[in-house]
Amino acid sequence: MTQAPPARDAAPPAPGRWPEIGRLALDCVHCGLCLESCPTYRETQRETSSPRGRIYLLRGVAEGRIPLGETVVDEAYLCLGCRACETACPSGVRFGAMVELARAEVEDAGLRRGLARRIERIALRGILPHPRRLRAAVSLLGLAQRLGLDRALRPLLPAALREAHALLPRVPPRRERERLPERIPAQGERRGRVAFLEGCVMPELFAGINAATVRVLARNGFEVLVPRDQACCGALHAHAGDEQSAHALLRRNARAFAAAGVDRVVVNSAGCGAALRDAGRWLPESAEAVGLAGRVCDVLELLDAEGLRAPPGRIDARVCYDDPCHLIHGQRVADAPRRVLAAIPGVELVAHRDAASCCGAAGIYNLTHREMSQAVLRRKIESLAAADPDVVASGNPGCLMQLRAGASAAGLRARVVHPIELLDESYR
Repeated sequence: MTQAPPARDAAPPAPGRWPEIGRLALDCVHCGLCLESCPTYRETQRETSSPRGRIYLLRGVAEGRIPLGETVVDEAYLCLGCRACETACPSGVRFGAMVELARAEVEDAGLRRGLARRIERIALRGILPHPRRLRAAVSLLGLAQRLGLDRALRPLLPAALREAHALLPRVPPRRERERLPERIPAQGERRGRVAFLEGCVMPELFAGINAATVRVLARNGFEVLVPRDQACCGALHAHAGDEQSAHALLRRNARAFAAAGVDRVVVNSAGCGAALRDAGRWLPESAEAVGLAGRVCDVLELLDAEGLRAPPGRIDARVCYDDPCHLIHGQRVADAPRRVLAAIPGVELVAHRDAASCCGAAGIYNLTHREMSQAVLRRKIESLAAADPDVVASGNPGCLMQLRAGASAAGLRARVVHPIELLDESYR
């Protein structure tokens, strides 16, 4: 492992979040069981690009032995935040929390520059939290797609934007992007009353998945409320180190869902679900935030726990389920989606060797760290190609875009869908 610089070259122990980072780092026993689960370590074989190495660096900063300099900043952001190391860790190290806190310190110190920082600032602060701006941006994109302007202009774009273009799905027609009703009644015997998080990107780029989600919930006897005061979950802001924006969005959601008066808040995006389940850590002083964290569940987790009403329609397909990192590692939900898929008549679940590993999407990581993202994706696509399924199912919008782009580029025949879409097809 790389040795720390001499103490005289380091800054004194920093205030702010560093004492908490230092306390979290003490849980690491340096066993190394996390290394082979880490996507960046698998690619680089560098100790500093492993969870253990990053913990060493962050602890060094917290204790004043290592300066908060380029190496620490680069490694804090090279991490995909997939949290696979947390699943592998025998000591319960909360690595995801450490990285978020460290990135917030980096942001406060003004140590990030360049294109990646500008992309995050514009997208995360200027567009995503503002539904009207987001809708306008997506509508313009949709118009460009219909006229073929996006393809015509692509050669003129900077390399980073050309690569981002390849990830974008087709924008649904505006009529399909209307807001969900505020209340969707249960069908048959009512089994419960839940609230649904629409998200920010989901209503614009994946409106069909949201519609399928509430249809399936209603078919299974749940009355669904869609609070109008809800907002973006703040996950991407937290991952980027913008703690202030993330917490502001969380406070708004905590109030909105507390007012709904439901027992469960249902989410169909793994990253959003993990963020809301972290609400108690983000805002431990807020009773509403702590209460929200305890009520959040993934839609497939809920259907599995409450008992799925038998889907009648047959879908003859070999299906590879690919675990979204923030569902399997962030929320520890692995078996429920597989049981739900297996309950669909005609579906044959096919395992593939890399199902629980990151696909390289990681929010907007595939825009800010394109080379590493593609390297991580290649492993995933090779694993899926070997299994040769008819369908790849995954429950997170970023994963869907990444996997679709990777499958298309590799010539895979499989279509890539959210699991709830298959279930909805069977019911319909």
